[in-house]
This record gives sequence, C-alpha cells and structure tokens, in this order.
Amino acid sequence: MKLPFDPALLPAGEEPEQVISAPLRELVEGFHVRRALPTARRRMVGPFTFCDQMGPVAFEAGRGLDVLPHPHIGLATVTYLFEGEVLHRDSLGSVQLIQPGAVNWMSAGRGIVHSERTPDALRKTGGPMMAIQLWVALPHEHEEDAPSFAHTPIEALPVLEDAGVRLRMVLGSLFGARSPVAVLGEMFYGAAELQKDARLPMPAGYAERAALVAEGSVEAAGVLHPPGTLLVFRKGSDAVLRAAEPSRVMLLGGAPADGPRHIWWNFVSSSRERIEAAKADWRADRIGTVPGETSFVPLPER
Repeated sequence: MKLPFDPALLPAGEEPEQVISAPLRELVEGFHVRRALPTARRRMVGPFTFCDQMGPVAFEAGRGLDVLPHPHIGLATVTYLFEGEVLHRDSLGSVQLIQPGAVNWMSAGRGIVHSERTPDALRKTGGPMMAIQLWVALPHEHEEDAPSFAHTPIEALPVLEDAGVRLRMVLGSLFGARSPVAVLGEMFYGAAELQKDARLPMPAGYAERAALVAEGSVEAAGVLHPPGTLLVFRKGSDAVLRAAEPSRVMLLGGAPADGPRHIWWNFVSSSRERIEAAKADWRADRIGTVPGETSFVPLPER
C-alpha cells in the first residue's frame, strides 16, 4: 500500500509540545534500556503508560537477555522487535518465540506472570538485539478481566511504503491501514523506517500523539533529535518528521485513558488499593507461575 499523501507537499511542521530525553535504566544486570514513559514530565500518551527501548545491543556468544518471571496487573504489554529474538513464556502456558516485525500482545487483566529470555540457539552464537516494549493501561471495565495472550506474525501486519518511508501498522490504524491485532480502546502504534530526507507527518484526528526516535536522528520544526527522544505533539498541530539520516521511529498515541492510573513496579491500576493487594498476592505466590521456570523476581522493597 502507498501512503495517501505527497511528501513534497507536506508543510514544514510545528514544534513538539514536549521533548523528553529517555534516561538509561538497568533492566537486569548488565543490560540497560531507555525508558521514555513514565516520567515526571509526562505520565502517559493516549493509553500508553510505559515505553522501554531495549538496545541496540550486540550480545557476545554465551550471553543474552534474561528477564526472570515477574507479575503484571491492569495492563497489556506490547513487544515489538527490530533485531534479535526473544522467547516469551507465561503463566497461561504460552511459549512464543518473538522475531522482528511480529507482535506480542499480553493482557494481564487481574494477573499474569511472564519471562523474557534470549533463546538457547541465539545465545550460543550471540548477536544483535533491538526491541520496544509498551504497556497499555486497560480500560476500567477490563482491568480485572482474565489474562490472555496473542501473537501476530509479521505477514499479517499491513505495510505502507512510499517516498523513502516504510511504515508497519502494529496496533490500530494509520493513513488508511489497520492492524489485525485486537485492542481495547482507541490507539495507534506504527513502526516507521525512514531513508535520509524522507518525511512523515504525524497522524491527524487523535487527541494525543508522540514519536519515539529509536535509531538515527529526526528533525521536527527545524530541530534535530537523537535516539532515545520522545516527541509529544499538540492536538491538531501539523507535525512533520524528517529523517536526517536512515532512522527508525515509532508513532504512538490515541484517546486519553479513562482516568488516571497508578504505577508501582510492574503493576498498573486505577486503584491504589488494588496495587497493594497485588503486592500481597505476589509475596504469597498467588498470581501464578511460569511452567519451565524455577526462579522469579522478588517484590522490591521500595
């Protein structure tokens, strides 16, 4: 499919409302991520309440990602890879190898436990990895749903391509293309690869919109932004991105969440009391276990 606009006719574009530089955080020992959401300046964009970029990193032979079993409530995780592979296991019994371009949507609902590891075959040889994980705050009426897991292969996701832009629809709809991934609420999430000087507008019609510069560098309203930058745009503004070099950019946003959300560790809820209950459940081993895993992440003391 072609993009429904002529890049040559795009306006210069307005400046972002917010520019957030994602700090590095240690996810597990020796492995760092860039966390763009939440921050003190911005808690959510649309229903998205968490945004981590893992990599790019090159693992040596014998090393890899090892995120031990840990719990979630009240959210859906969305995992998308540019490079590498991740083996997902969860307390529902799901075992799924995630490869670049495919999508994992795991809805925690009232509680789920999962692990994320580099598969054994790739660990032996080593290799690159680059991935994005988002959390979607579930609507009030779905926060206590039964947990579920869905995997969508790359072949099922529509791609728009034109004038140096290649955009894969991960969630929701953009520019006339719609992802087949079943979601709860109004949202969009697209993975764009831009050649040098390619231009891409932010979608109109959504209340909240942002772009994460994952790789390369992107110009907005004449200002250059490096990797790890989240650009948040005003509702209704004419926002246009231009790649200063070959770049990867994630477009995300949608309708605002139906009320504020509390976040503590891996728990998201509209109720502080529900988070306290989840803490007690994890301490008492009441949320679940992952078949094939013998270790887990203990509840943090702070």
